[in-house]
Amino acid sequence: MDKRLFLSGNEAVAIAAKDAGVSLGVGYPGTPSTEILENFAEFGGRAQWAPNEKVALEVAIGAAFCKSRVISTMKHVGLNVAADPLYTVAYSGTPGGLVCVVADDPGMASSQNEQDTRRHAVAAGVPVLEPSDSQEAYDFTIKAIELAEKFNTLVILRVTTRICHSKCIVERAEKVSTEPVKEFIKDIKNRVMIPAYARMAHRKMRQRLADIQAINEESDFNKIIKGANDELGIICSGISYVHCRDAAPEANILKIGLTYPLPIEKMRKFAESVKRCVVVEEGDPHLYEACKVNNINVEGKDEMYRFGELDVNRVKRILAKDTTPEEPPKPGKPPQLCVGCPHRISYEILRDLDCIVSGDIGCYTLGVLPPFQAIDAVVCMGASIGMGLGMRASLPESDARRVVSVIGDSTFMHTGLNGITEMVYNRPETGHLVIILDNATTAMTGLQEHPGTGRKLDYTTANKIKIEDSVKGLGVDHCDVVDPLKDKDGLKALIEKRLASNDLSVIVVRRPCILALAKDKKMAEKNA
Repeated sequence: MDKRLFLSGNEAVAIAAKDAGVSLGVGYPGTPSTEILENFAEFGGRAQWAPNEKVALEVAIGAAFCKSRVISTMKHVGLNVAADPLYTVAYSGTPGGLVCVVADDPGMASSQNEQDTRRHAVAAGVPVLEPSDSQEAYDFTIKAIELAEKFNTLVILRVTTRICHSKCIVERAEKVSTEPVKEFIKDIKNRVMIPAYARMAHRKMRQRLADIQAINEESDFNKIIKGANDELGIICSGISYVHCRDAAPEANILKIGLTYPLPIEKMRKFAESVKRCVVVEEGDPHLYEACKVNNINVEGKDEMYRFGELDVNRVKRILAKDTTPEEPPKPGKPPQLCVGCPHRISYEILRDLDCIVSGDIGCYTLGVLPPFQAIDAVVCMGASIGMGLGMRASLPESDARRVVSVIGDSTFMHTGLNGITEMVYNRPETGHLVIILDNATTAMTGLQEHPGTGRKLDYTTANKIKIEDSVKGLGVDHCDVVDPLKDKDGLKALIEKRLASNDLSVIVVRRPCILALAKDKKMAEKNA
């Protein structure tokens, strides 16, 4: 590849991982992070989808225990799923270069919340790097691996929707150090987190953070950009830096790249060097709160700017202390189920039967919109089954029999199996009905593979896990497979029958996504 490329942030991270000798990339697709692993595979890297983010990070940890350089990719809510291994590997550390790339989604372009990954990093005790454009996405990926190896710690690379998808020219490194020889060295005290060893590991982790903070005071992760006006100073990070340069080109700017642990003294000296210092950051007031806790004299943004993405105009308003109501965004075209989508029939039936529908994350979430309006609750991946069971346990019998849990095939593989286990273990008196809308792909994030498709990330053949075999093995009473286009009336009658019984029932509504069929044809031609 050329040394000078026009890349999105996702592409830059992927190429940097390849250039840095990363031997494995593993994750779960989630907008805006999905393209990182897809591009890593395109560039010749070994990449694979895991059934969920927890498993992805665990696979990455195992590889890093053997001195491999590894990246694990996910979106911000995916880090919630991976939090269990995250918080403990922060104690144990790894000898390999382990980087967790997490894509936050300010403004919720395709997410159910705006959580800030920096909060997880502080709570877990792992360092965070935040690039401000594609060039830094490339540079910081390499530096994250170096930092991880130097301090034997997992490092989070926090990107955001705007960084992931916007493009700029990227200069690639001439040479990156080769990956260490992979080996597993027995080190029980640092790898087995029983209480006796974890107590020691916690102290080591805190000392590690103190050491990283010390080098961060003088590191090149953070840069001061001099302006013509010493009256105004801005402390910022990530994409906010780009907006600040446009909004206040005359200001002095301290751009923080390593945003945890923070260079507190550098921030203090910068704030003291200007008459007025304002912290501008997207999402939660992470930088601002750190300044105030350490008695650094800065101003923050008003609470109204905590919501949504920042842009040049909003930064100008922050600097002007303008808290007048903002113009509402221009209405766009609402998302909708594709014409011909097989999910439409299921939602028409559930709507007409006046069911109480516990929904899940994916294309089928769009069943909440007109003309269906057939979903009553959505929280997170895999939650539909557990929520439905809670509704069944709480409602009077007449209403309990109206409750249906709806989940997709990829989401079922992600965390739906646990819900089925709960259903069998704590069986409701009225039974329960789970409808799995199987369109043979992870459609919402761009038609990725999963364990139920029979194909890996690179489209090579994989063992195919059959949903009906899985739920039968877990002990449900009935599992039916229906093609909604071929037998709409039969599907409706079957739903009515299962709702009227006290049995545990799963109906797999199976019809391939029409977009996935087009992709299948294209990939078959490519591999022919």
